[in-house]
Amino acid sequence: MGNKPTISVAHLGCEKNRIDTEHMLGLLVEAGYQVDTNEDLADYVIVNTCSFIQAAREESVRTIVELTEANKKVVITGCMAQHFQQELLDELPEAVALVGTGDYNKIVNVIQRVETGERVKEVTAEPTYIADETTPRYRTTTEGVAYLRVAEGCDYRCAFCIIPHLRGNQRSRTIESIVAEAEQLAAEGVQEIILISQITTNYGLDIYGEPKLDELLRALGKVNVPWIRMHYAYPTGLTPKVITAIQETANVLPYLDLPLQHSHPEILRAMNRPWQGRVNDSIIERLKTALPDAVLRTTFIVGFPGETDEHFEHLLQFVERHEFDHVGVFTFSAEEGTPAYSLPNQVPQAIMDQRRDALMALQQPISLKKNQAEIGKTVNVLIEQENPETGELVGRSARFAPEVDGVVYVQGEAALGTLVPVTIVDADVYDLYGCVAP
Repeated sequence: MGNKPTISVAHLGCEKNRIDTEHMLGLLVEAGYQVDTNEDLADYVIVNTCSFIQAAREESVRTIVELTEANKKVVITGCMAQHFQQELLDELPEAVALVGTGDYNKIVNVIQRVETGERVKEVTAEPTYIADETTPRYRTTTEGVAYLRVAEGCDYRCAFCIIPHLRGNQRSRTIESIVAEAEQLAAEGVQEIILISQITTNYGLDIYGEPKLDELLRALGKVNVPWIRMHYAYPTGLTPKVITAIQETANVLPYLDLPLQHSHPEILRAMNRPWQGRVNDSIIERLKTALPDAVLRTTFIVGFPGETDEHFEHLLQFVERHEFDHVGVFTFSAEEGTPAYSLPNQVPQAIMDQRRDALMALQQPISLKKNQAEIGKTVNVLIEQENPETGELVGRSARFAPEVDGVVYVQGEAALGTLVPVTIVDADVYDLYGCVAP
């Protein structure tokens, strides 16, 4: 036991990647390896990379180079390993192994082979693996929250997106498997479970022949966890059955993360998202009517090839009209291997930046108004951090998802990882301020 190497993980990218990281850590701990969060103390550092856009790849490469300069043995895993494979091995001779997105479950075997002197490349061309409730997991989130993957991969082929190429086609877990893992997390004291996949509203289509998100939500309603949150709900998949399940399942938060990407039908068609353009306005109004307390978050891409001033003006008016609670805006990133990479009428970066800033400026007073509407309310807050110097607590209300939305700054005393009632006394564009209710 004592002579096994110590391993650290540098985690980059999304929460789907985080679950892969947690399973790798769980498998390594189960096999008797020492795992340390301090990379300086580790013999091996696994860099779980992101390859979604150029900026993410640059961060991944920078991390790998810094570690190799510190004489660490680096294992490259994740989306960039799947994406660039041989180029990474050729350009980074210090990397001792390369592990694809469908092969992270083999991490113990990879380390064992590296220990014998082999340089390992373990990349399945078409990823098909998905971990389940029996796969060891070492959680890296704050104690009160956990991500739960309901499916992996994607069957859509949006013109700007490389994810299906990196993660394969959709493969869902069974309802029984997901509920079993949710029960395990509840037993560990988790207060919030966040359901994730590439398209959560398509959950079950591949194994049941039709989407079964409504049945999954109702099954999770029987699990003793106060908050169930969904990420990545395509608006067309929020059917009356799903909406009714949200209405009738007490622990499912009416928080809808709608990855809309644009509002103009011509741009949506160019993005290969034509199913969405016809329904945006009507479906959002229908959601607001059915779920008047719903928190709506969305993301948009500005500067997609061919986007004109008129297209962008349509998007501005759309955002102004619907008053989303949270909006993320990204400039288009031309990704080699996607159809959008070679489209004509690419928009200059300076114009993309101007449009992003204009859309964010439009959204800010809307976000402020939404947050100010919370003043005077007493809401449950999941306490996640404590500032050791000031004693101030930091948490989130049901309005906020971790990492992407705001937080609640809390005066008073409460244990980390617990839900406590907090009276909101102030608000700004992104965050809320409150006191633990007596």
